[in-house]
Parts: sequence; C-alpha cells; structure tokens
Amino acid sequence: SDDGMVAVYLCSMTDEHPVIDYFFTVRDLAGKEVAHSASKGDGSISDFAKRSTIMAALVEGTLAIEVRMRHMDQSNTSAIPFIPKNPLCNNILRKFMDEESADVVFEVSSGSERGEKTRRRAKTSSAATFHAHRFILQDGAPTLAELCKPGGGDLPTVPITDVKPDIFRHMLFYLYGGKVSDEELKANAKDLIDAADKFGVVSLKLEAEVCYVKSTTLTIDNILDNLLYADSKNCALLKETVMDFMVKSGDDIIGKVSFDNVPGSVVMDLLTAVARGKKKDNVNSDSSNFKTMRVGTLRRMLHDKGLDVDGSREAMIALLKENSLAI
Repeated sequence: SDDGMVAVYLCSMTDEHPVIDYFFTVRDLAGKEVAHSASKGDGSISDFAKRSTIMAALVEGTLAIEVRMRHMDQSNTSAIPFIPKNPLCNNILRKFMDEESADVVFEVSSGSERGEKTRRRAKTSSAATFHAHRFILQDGAPTLAELCKPGGGDLPTVPITDVKPDIFRHMLFYLYGGKVSDEELKANAKDLIDAADKFGVVSLKLEAEVCYVKSTTLTIDNILDNLLYADSKNCALLKETVMDFMVKSGDDIIGKVSFDNVPGSVVMDLLTAVARGKKKDNVNSDSSNFKTMRVGTLRRMLHDKGLDVDGSREAMIALLKENSLAI
C-alpha cells in the first residue's frame, strides 16, 4: 500500500477457489461508516483507508472490520442449468374437460325441478355437460367411476341429478389435480362435503369439512343441526367440534336443546369429549390409547399407514386396532 494507507487482505485456506465479491467496512464509535471498499475475486485491497482514519476508529486498541461476501457463482443465474419439473401433474390437469380424449360424459343438474315438461325444459336449459376420463376417476372417485359403464362404440352419458353443476365442476377439477379456491371452499363447504361423500372423493370431503368447521360459529340454536349433519355424513371432525362445544357450554344447553332424535352412538362421543377435557390432551399419554385421541391424530395415523381416513371415530379406531394387531 502507499505511504500512510492501510491494506486489507482476506485469504481462503480451503482447496477450493470460489469466485467471491468482498465488501469491507469500518465504522467509528458512533456507528458511522468511515471507510468502505470492495474487492472482486482475490479479497485484497492495497489502499483500503488512511492510517489516521483507521487509528481513530480503534475501540480499546482493536479494529473491527465488517466483511460481506457474495458468491458470484450463485448470483450468476445464467450459469445455473435449467431443469424442468415433471410435467405429469400439469398434463393431467390439461385433460380436464378435454372432449377429444374423454371416454365418459356427465350431464349434471340439481334435480330440483318437478314434472315431466319441466324436466325436459331443464335438460336443455340448466343441465351442464362435463367430459371426463374413467382412468382418472377410478382411484379419486370410485363411486363415480362405477357409474361409468362402457357403452360399446358410443361415448357413455351418465346423468347426475342431485348435485349442482358448479359443485360438480369443482369436484371434477379437484380430481384432475386442481385446487378449489379458499373463497369457493368457504362458500360451498356443505355442498362439497355432500358431493365428495356421495362419490368417494375423501380428501376433498375432509378439506371442505375443515373449512366448514373453521368458518362456522356454533351456537345453542345450531348445534343440533350440525350434530345430526356430522353424524349423517361421518364428519368426525365436525362432530368432535360440536361435542367440545357441548362440554364447554353444558349449563347453557340443559333444558334448551332436545336430543330425542339424536342417535345413541352420540353418547359415546360425548363421554369421549368429557374424558379428553379432563386429560387436557396430554401429549405424553399412551400413544396406543385411541379412545381419547383427537380426530386429526387418528386420521394422520391412518394416513401414515396407508389406510382409509374417512369414517366415524369408532370406525377409525377399529381400523387402527385391527392394523396394529396385524403388525
């Protein structure tokens, strides 16, 4: 370095020689930058700063230098090879509603019309047509796939009269790898649960159930309707949520809600909620004690074992016990 100047040198002691940009900074006692310089490649600067400047920046005789480094190989995006993702998911999604390759057609209407003339008029005005592929439906919606009987050389047409066309479209899009938006999921949660439960689209049913639970405020006025609905559709999470509400609001419910038409099996769910409340969901409890486990935990355990995650709490526990004994 020149007379009166201070040099800086930073050396890599590894066998590798990466291309790095170095940035050196010195600050005074007040934190103000008094010297700054950059070096490309070798980490050396012969005339970094005046000696007087450096001496004035000493803290109890020690010089502190901030060093920032940038790996040039990472910042040079042109040197990074491009590797495309596996296109299978996008290829399947592109087949959604593809008429040319479809091997089945669904004619969907809500079925709310009455009378022969009205039904004929509805078929032309409100029925929606959806082209699909049996191969896609076999695993994702087995009940729906069973309706698709080969029609020889003709494209089979399957009438669906108890699902709204827009709900059927959401479900079919989901089967091809698409995602139902949060807004649509929230606005149509119960309709999606109904359709997914009817046709065996388990993952969509559970996703819609979670959305419904999160977006529904339970009250004394609606707990009975939600309880009966959860029981009829095997929505174990919704039933668990209702039970928790009943345990928490027991004093307010007594004498105000009639449970005469509630199935007897609900009593066991209520006792489970009471027992779970006493244990405070102790995470250190015996992991083989399925009786008081949360529905989410039971479903996760079933999923990890490759088992069916749909069904009542009793059905899930029975399946886990059966699988555990088999192991």
